[in-house]
Amino acid sequence: MSSAQPVINISNKRATFNYFIDSTWEAGIILTGTEIKAIREGKANLTDAYCFFKDEELWIKNMHISPYDKGSYANHPPRRDRKLLLNKRELVKIKSKAKEKGVTVIPIRLYINDRSFAKVEIGIARGKKLYDKRETLKENESKREIDRIMKRF
Repeated sequence: MSSAQPVINISNKRATFNYFIDSTWEAGIILTGTEIKAIREGKANLTDAYCFFKDEELWIKNMHISPYDKGSYANHPPRRDRKLLLNKRELVKIKSKAKEKGVTVIPIRLYINDRSFAKVEIGIARGKKLYDKRETLKENESKREIDRIMKRF
């Protein structure tokens, strides 16, 4: 008898609203013991997070992982910088794209894969203008309206 582990899929809801996502990559993330336990409980937030390069390595900043409830004095700080794990080739590609004007690297999704490793989906993003955001809201509203009509029939 196996215990079904809940699916952990924490997404950055502001990412698609504020940015156009050009391309995405899957990256591993270095975590401490209490951090992975808190993520498995679903206590993480990517809203204000972004990625930056430091010494040819990609780091994630402002990702909030709540302290683990049953953690002791060795509990982690909630908003520390965490290193992302990617191939050298991928890092070079991402860094060259991130140097363009108006482009940033943001985390889109944090999840636990089938091998129980924490992964972060990162994306190369360009910022949206205000009129683009309004258009996105209109599209989402029309999709919701169509779904409501289709449910009636």
